Amino acid sequence: MGAQTMPHSKNQLFARLGAEQLAQFSSHLKVVALKQGELIADTHGNVRKVYFPHSGIISCFVEMKGGNAIETGMIGNDGAFGAAQALDDKVSLNKVTIQVPGFASAIDADRLRQAAERSKAFRKLLIDYELFMTAQVQQTAACNAVHGIQTRICRWLLRMQELVGNHMPLTQEFLSQMIAVRRSSVTEVAGDMQRAGMISYARGRLHIVDIELIRMNACECHDDIRSHYDRIMGESGSPNSASYKGTLMAQ
Repeated sequence: MGAQTMPHSKNQLFARLGAEQLAQFSSHLKVVALKQGELIADTHGNVRKVYFPHSGIISCFVEMKGGNAIETGMIGNDGAFGAAQALDDKVSLNKVTIQVPGFASAIDADRLRQAAERSKAFRKLLIDYELFMTAQVQQTAACNAVHGIQTRICRWLLRMQELVGNHMPLTQEFLSQMIAVRRSSVTEVAGDMQRAGMISYARGRLHIVDIELIRMNACECHDDIRSHYDRIMGESGSPNSASYKGTLMAQ
């Protein structure tokens, strides 16, 4: 399926909104390719476009002095980047890049704000998702402060696997940024996980060998984040709206 023929409802926020509401502003949406490593927002930069991923992963980072960066949020086809900033004409608080390539529906920030002003349901959906993102950031901060390296890697891999499957482009340097530890620590733990039959890793690509082993060794934060999504977003769609896990698997 070509990029421009992809239905916008491949993004689960739009699927929750429904075809009739989506049709009110779909002429302003454009399907775009998300290229790995692409910078779509910089810290304190103006947000001019809002992205609703169909596939791939958008990552939000906090940059530290000395060049270190820590991931604070991961956005897949269950969400959007830039909507809250567009609604309030705010700047991005983080550096935002494409972690895994894919496609997204994109809309100019001004057009999105106009659509949200006309539709109470759409505005509520975007505000509810921003509340979930806040919950995800808080859970990630708590996880990084309390849990061990392997359990955090497993939690992060569960989220990745739900979004993009068992194969993913991934360097150990990037993974160390994801979970806020030194690369040498990631190398040691990743080696242990390979020997345990959980993952295989070669030439910048990671393959999940046994997802159940990953699940057994993950901390509770992944399930907690899923619970946050279901609780916050549960009333944002139709009665038949999919749960967090279901939306992520609807690729």
